[in-house]
Amino acid sequence: MRFDLVVFSVAVALATVPSQPLRAEETMSQAATTQHTHPYVGMWVTEDGRIRHELLPNGRYDEARGTRESAYQGRYEVTGSHIEYWDDTGFTADGDFVSEDVLHHGGMVFYRRK
Repeated sequence: MRFDLVVFSVAVALATVPSQPLRAEETMSQAATTQHTHPYVGMWVTEDGRIRHELLPNGRYDEARGTRESAYQGRYEVTGSHIEYWDDTGFTADGDFVSEDVLHHGGMVFYRRK
């Protein structure tokens, strides 16, 4: 076998091995890539538009505050009309959909952006 082919084969093999073992959060994040089927996926905003909370179909959320895009990100689960959040920084929160277009969360009222 030629030396350059051996070097290439070893480089490809090393590139496919993770440098560190997967953490539980990464495993959960990978599991969250499955599509969620509930009626609340989409963008939710406060009346003044300052806080924008997007529920993604893969079980993740992305929240913007003012001019700060992606201020908070994490995963969520919806059970009935109740939502639980697990932020990537470690805090948790919850909320309730009081109608198909109104979400009460963290003392705030969010409206579905259509």
